[in-house]
Amino acid sequence: MFWNVTQSLLEGFGKTLEIFALTLLLALPLGLLLSFGSMSRFRPVKWLVKTFIWIIRGTPLMLQLIVIYYGPGLVGAWAQALEQSNFLVDWLASWSVFDRFVAVIVAFVINYSCYFSEIYRGGIESISRGQYEAGQVLGMTRTQVFFRVVLLQVVKRIVPPMSNEIITLVKDTSLARIIAVYEVIWAGQAFIKSDGLLWPLFYTGAFYLLFNGLLTIVFGRIEKKLDYFRG
Repeated sequence: MFWNVTQSLLEGFGKTLEIFALTLLLALPLGLLLSFGSMSRFRPVKWLVKTFIWIIRGTPLMLQLIVIYYGPGLVGAWAQALEQSNFLVDWLASWSVFDRFVAVIVAFVINYSCYFSEIYRGGIESISRGQYEAGQVLGMTRTQVFFRVVLLQVVKRIVPPMSNEIITLVKDTSLARIIAVYEVIWAGQAFIKSDGLLWPLFYTGAFYLLFNGLLTIVFGRIEKKLDYFRG
């Protein structure tokens, strides 16, 4: 029984890792773009991005999952009821039928890119303007100063808060079950219904602890690698 439970949980944890990896892959660069938008000198872009970040950070991820998964289908059904049928309307109406995993990725990427953007922004703005000015005096463009002088210092400063958000992401993947996406918590709960066993649900915690422990070690080593920027 223990081996059967472990196999089932490993299958669910595989989906958890898939959600984690795709979210990280897409949210990290998107977060950087959003941070540039929130620091833009063009006020309409700046306030539009800041408002978007405020809304996403101020509402629960669970609510965002529900809205992204059910919202398009409800809009499509409403449009069909008004006899406004076309390809886009029909596609929206069928969204909630087959795109659960896509909805999870979209919701997670939007949510975490907003959190990452604020971490990026804080790191970039913490670098003194004197470094930009010194680079320009040496004949470097602002882009060259950013990538050759500033970027690694920003990375050093954002690693601790970024590692905290990434570890939180691992645990938040359990919210995917809200729209019936199979992951490790879902796998553990299934044994309660089928066999009346509670311990598999607690067993899922071991998977999170081991993976987050590994991430903690990795980020600790990254911080040590970047210690030459201390002071």
